[in-house]
Parts: sequence; structure tokens; C-alpha cells
Amino acid sequence: MDRRALIGLAALGTALAAAEAAEASDNSEGKGEGGGAPASAYIPLPTATATILRRDGRRGVMTVEVGVDVAHAALRTRADQSRPRLSAAYNEVIRLAGERLLPGAPPDVEWLSRALQAATDRVLGKPGAKLLLGTVMVV
Repeated sequence: MDRRALIGLAALGTALAAAEAAEASDNSEGKGEGGGAPASAYIPLPTATATILRRDGRRGVMTVEVGVDVAHAALRTRADQSRPRLSAAYNEVIRLAGERLLPGAPPDVEWLSRALQAATDRVLGKPGAKLLLGTVMVV
């Protein structure tokens, strides 16, 4: 048997067990406890990607993990229905960031977060949704 496959299966099993334990603990807690936003306020979106030019002249990929946190229920419904438009707007912003990126330079995360937040507000029609950035990676 291939050891790499066995290690991958062990890691997958560990991750699934941790996810089930977290879900069970979330279900056992009372609804009125805690001061945070409801779990349904977070809307995950697909990873946005763009092609870039690497230092050696070859092409590379810039990936950005994004999500939206919307506390207001009506705006959350609109954001959930606008997922394809949000993804398209984010991909366009990431493409522009990839064009601005000099070969070998790190991405400008500050500009990226402001541009993605502006795209979020534009797509939803009003402010109120908070953009959440995950990993910004250039390969």
C-alpha cells in the first residue's frame, strides 16, 4: 500500500472528526449565549484567482480566499443571492491586482482589501457587508 495515500486518509479522517466535534459543540450551546454575530452571518465565496507574470518571466497564479460577513438579515439575503455577481466582481479586482503586481513583488494587501470592499458595496447596492480576506498567495 502507498504510504502517502495512507497519510492522506489519516489527515482526512482527523479533519472530519474535528469538524463533527465542532458542529456538535455548536449545536449543544444555547442560542442566547455569546455576544458574537450569528453563524449564518458569514457567507463563504469561492477562491478568486488571476494570472500574473512571475520574476522569471513565466506565468503564475494569484489566489485570494474571500468571504462576506453580513449582520443585517435583508442584506444577508441579498448577498447570498448575489454570490455569482460577487465572485465575478472579486475575480475582476484580483485580475487588476495581478496586472499591477511587479514580478517578484508581494501583493499590496491594503489596496486589495479596499478594492474588494468597494466591489462588495457596489454589487450589494449599499454598505453594510464586511469583506473578510483569507490567504493571499502568489505562486
